[in-house]
Amino acid sequence: MPGKIAARLTELKIELPKAAAPVANYVPVVVTGHQAFVSGQVPVLNGEYQYKGQLGKDYQIEDGQKAARLCGMNVVAQLQAALGDLDRVKRCVKLNVFVNSAPGFTDQPKVANGVSDFMVEVFGDAGKHARSAVGVAQLPLGVAVEVDATFEIA
Repeated sequence: MPGKIAARLTELKIELPKAAAPVANYVPVVVTGHQAFVSGQVPVLNGEYQYKGQLGKDYQIEDGQKAARLCGMNVVAQLQAALGDLDRVKRCVKLNVFVNSAPGFTDQPKVANGVSDFMVEVFGDAGKHARSAVGVAQLPLGVAVEVDATFEIA
């Protein structure tokens, strides 16, 4: 019998991507005590990097939201791989959203809503979190968005 979160993903017709392998010397998730720290996830799908470029130059807010949502899907995929059961997630505590921003682009919070909305969609009230949305000049591999996350787990 699938868990509540797995059933919710099925009900929402959300298929998580395969958890991506790290591209450098780090681990995707560190579990310590009652917390899981998920390393920065970028918009990658089936091994292909999506949304390469800058918000305000190559992409508009809606595209950035889609990129952020895909980052969120990868965050949850990493959690699934590390925990085995997403029902162990008690709360999404904090998201850090990094937005590859062209000069003058100031809508990072709107872009970050793509991942914030996804966490609430999947985890309900337990998906409500604290957040930072930061504009940066570049991100690894030229992607538009990167998200790292902290979760409270059972």
